[in-house]
Amino acid sequence: MSSKHIAIPALLKIGPGVLNQLGEYLKELDLEKVVILFGNGLIDMFGTAVMESLKDADIEVVEYQELDTVRLEDLTSLAFSFPARVQAVIGIGGGKVIDAAKYCGFLRNLAFISIPTSASSDGFSSASASLLVEGHRKSVPARLAYGIVVDTQIIKSAPKKFIYSGIGDMVSKITALYDWLFEEQHGYGKVNDFAVMIAKKAVNSFVRTPFASIDDDLFLKELLDSLAMSGIANEIAGSSAPTSGSEHLISHALDKMLEQPQLHGIQVGVATYLMSVVHDHRYKRVDTIFTQTGFWDYVKTLKLRREDFEKAIDLAPTIKPFRHTYLHEQQYRDKAKEVLRTNPRLQEILV
Repeated sequence: MSSKHIAIPALLKIGPGVLNQLGEYLKELDLEKVVILFGNGLIDMFGTAVMESLKDADIEVVEYQELDTVRLEDLTSLAFSFPARVQAVIGIGGGKVIDAAKYCGFLRNLAFISIPTSASSDGFSSASASLLVEGHRKSVPARLAYGIVVDTQIIKSAPKKFIYSGIGDMVSKITALYDWLFEEQHGYGKVNDFAVMIAKKAVNSFVRTPFASIDDDLFLKELLDSLAMSGIANEIAGSSAPTSGSEHLISHALDKMLEQPQLHGIQVGVATYLMSVVHDHRYKRVDTIFTQTGFWDYVKTLKLRREDFEKAIDLAPTIKPFRHTYLHEQQYRDKAKEVLRTNPRLQEILV
């Protein structure tokens, strides 16, 4: 009998002040020679603390730099410029530098240590990277992070919009799972029950977390834990199906259409509520968490256009033609556009 081997991070530290212990964590993993890629402006913000922590643990920083590109050609050149003695590549920052470091580690078969400075999506824990390939954004295979270190004090200091984005991305697992089950029921793929269980546990744990403020340490830790679990669900499934369904297709369509799209998780969150109504599945729960966290209040300030979402619904099936979500069927695209026009909540937040 053969068994499937599932990769999981060897290191997961989420909490206040954990960035200051980075050197100790890497020492325990026998990673003593590293390259560090920082997001724009982050060397000034976090460089001293990171370098001192690594120096205290006798970790050699072979190279470090700020990086602001996800062009495939740039990252390929960068990855193969790393000296042979490097054991790990560390990405510190937002989604762009996390994806860049993740892909460099993948190309060179190096351990990738993910250190996100915002909670805007589950990208810090996923096994794919969003890169610019021939001028177009494309999700390419990479590898799950070998280590994840998230300092909740840093997450708190980021603009609130990034937390709202993370909330939207996390809640989207409700509709993503429903779409995946729909695919299997219609003969377009096979659901992995274990991946479903992990993704469902992640989102249910998050939406049931009591909180007084989205700045609460417990709330932020639960959000980040749940986003990390989402990456594991994708690893088990061998695809993003457990965490990305019709709501993500709408967001990707908006990215293609708009000159200035909103944050991924913001677009995904609005599309999640829309599709939960189309599914007639847990839309009251989605609405409640978005109301209680202030997600809806933030979305109202953006003046998102209903007509953009209508066009994105029609474009959605072309984003991933190999999938078969609800939006791959005309009847549900029609229903989604009807919900856009008639649902009281969507009438309130869209212009």
